[in-house]
Amino acid sequence: MHLIHKVAFILVLVGALNWGLVGFADFNLVTYLLDMVGLPTLEDFIYLLVGSSAVVLLFTHKSSCCMCNPGCSCDVPMDGKMKSKKK
Repeated sequence: MHLIHKVAFILVLVGALNWGLVGFADFNLVTYLLDMVGLPTLEDFIYLLVGSSAVVLLFTHKSSCCMCNPGCSCDVPMDGKMKSKKK
């Protein structure tokens, strides 16, 4: 599940950055890159992956993120600062 969370997070970031570029500069990076490599038909598939990733994060993020889940057993406290490991 950890790998799925990481992949979904990266895809959601890509989608968010793309929407930011569309809104700010009227530039669609996904369309540009796929046209550049000659695969414009993959655009819908990329958007499907990004949307699916958002749904995955919507339902799994709190349980897999120590910043959002106070009962988490990892070493990241709620303030986001890593604890130093003493040797």
